[in-house]
Amino acid sequence: MRDHIFRAYDIRGIVGQDFDKNDARLIGMAYATYLKKNKKLPLKVVVGRDGRVHSPEIHKAFMLGVCECGVDVYDIGLSASPLMNFSVCYGDFDGGVNITASHNPKDYNGFKLQKKHAHSIFGEQIAEIAEIVKNEDFSKEDKKGEIIEADFVQEWYQKISELVQIKLKPKVVVDAGNGVMGAFVEDFFTKIGVDIVPLYCEVDGNFPNHEANPEEEENLYDLKQKIAEENADLGIAFDGDGDRVGVVDKNGVHYSADLLLILLARDLLSRHKGAKIVYDLKATKVLDDEVRKLGGVAIPCKTGHSFIEGKMTEEKALLGGEVSGHLFFAEDYYGFDDALLGACKLIQIIADSGKTPTELLTDLPKTYVTPEMKVKIKESHKFDVMDRIIAHFTEKYPEKFLTIDGVKIDHDDGSWGIVRASNTSAYLTLRFEARSTERLEEIKNEFLDHLKTYQEISF
Repeated sequence: MRDHIFRAYDIRGIVGQDFDKNDARLIGMAYATYLKKNKKLPLKVVVGRDGRVHSPEIHKAFMLGVCECGVDVYDIGLSASPLMNFSVCYGDFDGGVNITASHNPKDYNGFKLQKKHAHSIFGEQIAEIAEIVKNEDFSKEDKKGEIIEADFVQEWYQKISELVQIKLKPKVVVDAGNGVMGAFVEDFFTKIGVDIVPLYCEVDGNFPNHEANPEEEENLYDLKQKIAEENADLGIAFDGDGDRVGVVDKNGVHYSADLLLILLARDLLSRHKGAKIVYDLKATKVLDDEVRKLGGVAIPCKTGHSFIEGKMTEEKALLGGEVSGHLFFAEDYYGFDDALLGACKLIQIIADSGKTPTELLTDLPKTYVTPEMKVKIKESHKFDVMDRIIAHFTEKYPEKFLTIDGVKIDHDDGSWGIVRASNTSAYLTLRFEARSTERLEEIKNEFLDHLKTYQEISF
């Protein structure tokens, strides 16, 4: 088992290379041991899995490891990560885990670990679990835990149905990317009155059509084509484990999630003046300005679903999101990221308005912002190189930097640039915004020119 699978907000790596099913059993034992340090037996947890070809065996081995430490497992089988989180909250479980590698390629798998109330285990807590594995410091029990089959799908559907009322019956193309959300979307959207056109909703862990990552424009080509063919009102795309959502309008325009968060913020603040809204540092400055203009409290945060969820809990925020497509809801909900709920809320806002997202956002000031840019770097070099990049830019701009996550340089003219190390893949992520295309290119090139001086980075 390789150390680098223990990441900032989950455990993730290549199956057969970084870890195997025997390691999954050890991780299950370490997870149960970690939970027992904070609460005595009896304990019960929920465990689900995505549709990857190796998920069933990893899932089984993990559950057996948990049981060795005397903790009962409620096996919910094929599950989107939001369904697992919901199950933890609804059933008042002591924790939950989804076996998934989210949007990573098919060779990857991993573990999203939650505590009670679906609060993420991340950062130092994951490091603690890694130490338990390394030292084999497992808290085994003579009386093993049981594996009990469970199902909370209908309860999940019912809760979301109570939060969203779609008055019209829009025609929506839904691209599940052959990810796990394909097992749920046709049934659910039909129940709430959406005329759904399914695309790649057959769960297939080989992801034969495109990567299940709605953040990347190239993965939305077939969705855009299908919207045009069907004369649909909207297109929705999900990632591999169903906790990230992408939106394409009837004209084939894709919207980054920070713009979608503006629509959700306007809706929320119409009911809750002064509400707190958390967003990641890569989001457009227009979001921050709009939230403040509407009387809300805008709170920047380090990128990563665990960090956003943790900050929302800390601040008692009602809404959160990040550019990658994670959207978090705590208004009459549990505060975790749920792409199905996010999709439904956005469908309601857009369909009921009778406008496209572009028309709904037309009153915002015009800025120019890049999509997230990714440059490859080996895992073994990633954080060392990032430290050197941070040192360079903080020395050059001593009064303009922010180092909550990588380094962000915020200029006085409203333009900014950021570079950070991905916690899930072997690359650095960059994004830039400015009020003119010329200024955007200037800032972008300054960052890229510096990054090209590192031999460890591949362009």
